[in-house]
Amino acid sequence: MRSLKIVLLVSAFNGLTQRAWLELREAGHVPSVVLFSDEDTVCQQIENTDAALVICPFLKDRVPARLWQDPQRPVVIIHPGIVGDRGASALDWAITRQLPTWGVTALQAAEEMDSGAIWATCEFEMPAGVRKSELYNGPVADAAMTCIHDVVARFGRDFVPQPLDYRLPEVRGRLQANMKQSDRAFSWQDDAELIQRRIDAADGQPGVLAELLGESCYLYDAHLDSRCGTPGQLLAVHDDAVLVATGDRSLWIGSLRRKPRPGEETFKRPARHVLAGRLDKVPTLNWSVASHPYCKEAYQPIRYRELDGVGELTFEFYNGAMSTEQCRRLVSALRWAKAQDTEVLLFRGGRGSFSNGVHLNVIQAAAVPGLEAWANIRAINDVCRELLTARQLVVSGLTGSAGAGGVMLALAADGVFARSGVVLNPHYKSMGLYGSEYWTYSLPRAVGYERALQLSEDCLPISVAQALEIGLVQDIGPRCPQAFGNWLMAQARRVAHDPLYKAVRERRRARDVEDMERCRDEELAQMRLDMVEDRNGFAEKCRHFVFKHRTCGTPRRLVAPWVNSAEVVNG
Repeated sequence: MRSLKIVLLVSAFNGLTQRAWLELREAGHVPSVVLFSDEDTVCQQIENTDAALVICPFLKDRVPARLWQDPQRPVVIIHPGIVGDRGASALDWAITRQLPTWGVTALQAAEEMDSGAIWATCEFEMPAGVRKSELYNGPVADAAMTCIHDVVARFGRDFVPQPLDYRLPEVRGRLQANMKQSDRAFSWQDDAELIQRRIDAADGQPGVLAELLGESCYLYDAHLDSRCGTPGQLLAVHDDAVLVATGDRSLWIGSLRRKPRPGEETFKRPARHVLAGRLDKVPTLNWSVASHPYCKEAYQPIRYRELDGVGELTFEFYNGAMSTEQCRRLVSALRWAKAQDTEVLLFRGGRGSFSNGVHLNVIQAAAVPGLEAWANIRAINDVCRELLTARQLVVSGLTGSAGAGGVMLALAADGVFARSGVVLNPHYKSMGLYGSEYWTYSLPRAVGYERALQLSEDCLPISVAQALEIGLVQDIGPRCPQAFGNWLMAQARRVAHDPLYKAVRERRRARDVEDMERCRDEELAQMRLDMVEDRNGFAEKCRHFVFKHRTCGTPRRLVAPWVNSAEVVNG
């Protein structure tokens, strides 16, 4: 098939868009990104190119009529719903109604949103107990990529999309209203599973509005627990979460966003932080890997198990963000795990992202954000140091996508194994940061100095296939999270006895600790200038990220060379 010039028209360069950009390039096409700003600008950017096709993997804005009315350049929307489904709350309703199957549809942009002719569709079984963000980044993203590849292939064959016809029996989808808070509402008297499902269906955005200790907040990150109490009562605090009694059991709530007052912007923060000053009479439960390594508590953001000489340490932090406190807990857990009689230490993520580095929301909420950022980067460096200095052979498991410090955290291991389909962003510069997490030590040793410099300067995502090719990861496992977990443990057990890893062990013994610490010190000297002195605009970039402010244009690095446009911004 001939190479196509394709515009990706999107509201943000999110995970799905990054994956589409990568896979289209790997298929031999030349995609270029246009971030939606305003109608005139978007139209000019696209009309001034010779793009053959416009695909919208993630578009919350309406496609301008000038674009979708052009018969020479189809505009195809990737909608997270089955054929016939229309509306912006497709996934919210699918989770709330516990539908057994769902899907993604590629449809031609039309005057009525989601009503255009069908280019492709792909259905999947709905996982049980899934959050909206996990559904979107997992089965939905996989189905979306199937649709995108089908669209591109069919475009090359002069395919004619099929008009949407609700009279056909196979068209099961219907127009669904945008879900309101009244549709999401619950009572703390309700069953814990029902409440959790409501919160899961609103994960990411917008959350579910409820009251805790007299404060109206949007709730996120819910986990079932067996403890009971008076419905709505706060039963306990553990790490960053609060335990709330329900009609039958209870729920751990990990993150909250205070309901904003008129003219105010608020953002997600750890629940304990939002309710600070109101938790004095709420019991604190202080189990940890070090104090209760094999406890059976339902809610364990950091947990440990052993199997055949492999110590597996799993950390599961919401959205992959690692605050100063979370890093310190992880350091404590790693020190305990390193002291165990094991040959291999498997360091892996849980559900959702593996790690995206420092916790920008906690940083933004601090009295002095720059100082909190400085504390946070030193704390995550301490996590890396524990991995770099372990006696055991260390294996990292990239269970989800990773960005910036999260990629470098994984590289502190001797071997990195990744789940198929995840996206990596091994760079810091776009956030106004030099970077740390021993990246100047680990990255060149993994991919070579020139490649390390290219990755850090280009500020572009890479696929795990690319990562494998350049030596950033050593193998790629199954896409299914459960299957990947089993495969990952099998890999960790294998490397303990694999002669191919003998050289890795020897390099670990010969590692130059002084060289590692020199890299850390030099990185931190630069990061202090970036975080505390704000030499490259980190404070503003952090604020825009946390408050989800729309970009003023498309970063130049995302614009393909075949596009001639002034409507781009540096970065």
